[in-house]
Amino acid sequence: MVGPRVGLTLPSFVRDPDEVFAVVEAAEAAGLDGVFCYDHIFRVAADGSHRPALESTALMGAVASVSSRLHVGSLVIRASLRPAALTALTLSTVNRISGGRVIGAIGAGDSESERENEQFGLAFGSIEDRLAELRDAVRATRDQGFPVWVGGLHRDVRALAAAEADGWNRWGGEVDRFREQAAAIMRAAVRRPFACSWGGLVVMDHSDDAAQAKAERVGAGPGALVGGPGTIAEAFAAYADAGAHWVIAGPVDSRDPDNAVILAEVKARRGWS
Repeated sequence: MVGPRVGLTLPSFVRDPDEVFAVVEAAEAAGLDGVFCYDHIFRVAADGSHRPALESTALMGAVASVSSRLHVGSLVIRASLRPAALTALTLSTVNRISGGRVIGAIGAGDSESERENEQFGLAFGSIEDRLAELRDAVRATRDQGFPVWVGGLHRDVRALAAAEADGWNRWGGEVDRFREQAAAIMRAAVRRPFACSWGGLVVMDHSDDAAQAKAERVGAGPGALVGGPGTIAEAFAAYADAGAHWVIAGPVDSRDPDNAVILAEVKARRGWS
């Protein structure tokens, strides 16, 4: 049975790249469809300290070189961090390294991004400024042999995705809201084919009870999907029925390669090829 493609976000907030490569190896062995890199300069830990981050485009190139089948995506590159021409050239280069496996998802940034921009002397700008940067980045990057998605919830970002890009990503949110927005974007999409994708935080284990215990242990927020393979499969199927061509899991414990094994069971339970 053909279902949505299933992806996994990588542990971008680590010092040792080998932790990332272990997850990539597990994802490829498990038969997942893609892996995705966050684009952050740092993250703030619970105690206020800065957690390390691996730069997303460099990481994408490394992941492309150590894998042979997985799609390698960004979720999402922030248009304000790089000139549009550099975003385009970087993603095109990674696409050539990967043999055509890149998904170039680009976004305008949100409130969580503002501190990073300002600390490194980069203007965050108004939503109008960031939309202009996003439009420039998408136009510079598309039509180079790989799909360009736009990520974001703002209505003008969604409109830009439909008018300019090859796909749209929503991070988080309920199924009904995703269905409504995805349907509207698909109706308005100018470029074909066009893909809608959903990604969000998940806590997975090999049973519902084990997943719930893990969620309590790691302090998962209220918006995370929590469950064993059967529960996660049902949740992902609901997003697929709502119009998701890709469903991308963002494990709270992203360093654990076992998440890829669980996602393989999720695919098997639904019969998704």
